[in-house]
Amino acid sequence: MEKHLSEERLWGRHPVLELLRSAGRRVDEIAVLSGAAGPLAEVVALARRAGIKVSFRTREQLTAIAGSPQHQGVVARVASAEYVDLDALLEIPAARSEPAFLLALDQVQDPMNFGALLRTGEALGAHGVIVTKHHAVGLTGVVAKAAMGAVERIRVARETNLVSVLERLKKSGIWVYGGAVRGGIAPWKVSLTDPLCMVIGSEGGGLRPLVARTCDALLTIPLVGPGVSLNVSAAAAALCYEVCRQRATKTP
Repeated sequence: MEKHLSEERLWGRHPVLELLRSAGRRVDEIAVLSGAAGPLAEVVALARRAGIKVSFRTREQLTAIAGSPQHQGVVARVASAEYVDLDALLEIPAARSEPAFLLALDQVQDPMNFGALLRTGEALGAHGVIVTKHHAVGLTGVVAKAAMGAVERIRVARETNLVSVLERLKKSGIWVYGGAVRGGIAPWKVSLTDPLCMVIGSEGGGLRPLVARTCDALLTIPLVGPGVSLNVSAAAAALCYEVCRQRATKTP
């Protein structure tokens, strides 16, 4: 397992609650707005039950700690999220006796998009996410906030060469589909019930040419309106939902 034990800040009521409920990462301190009530009181109770230090701060102090005013009254000092290796990721569907459903992100750089992709993947049954080491955002506090707790539940592998990873997946019997703005097959015209990896391109350039050529097929969401394309996280959500829909309706 590739570990990153440096400390980071995680803020927002829902992400911190999920962090405490999962008990997956080391938490050094929970800083809470003075006079905490409602959901913040639950944060305090969970932290104290786990033996985690709780401190009470002013709103201005919390903003300084988080580096953002969007902290919703709570900031956690926590060990950075850990990545898993590809082998560990592939063990998840096998352990669940399910056909693999992986997401691979080709140099996605916006933390809000990455967080939304983690949240979508976790909600729609993806077993894990593969990201690139270079020219891509990592598991930061902003990503965790956008993921609304999903970063604590879905595993992420970080690899140097995405093309090599995709070739390995194909050799292991996993179909590789890439999302394309145009020229691909409508996703509902392809069977997505077999083991698969859905590859999502970057915000600006989409899939890199070699990554696109490595895919078994490219999928394009037909658009009715005049817009040129969907946001990367919205397109990924539509593709993931189609995978989920097909698998839910497949006759045993």
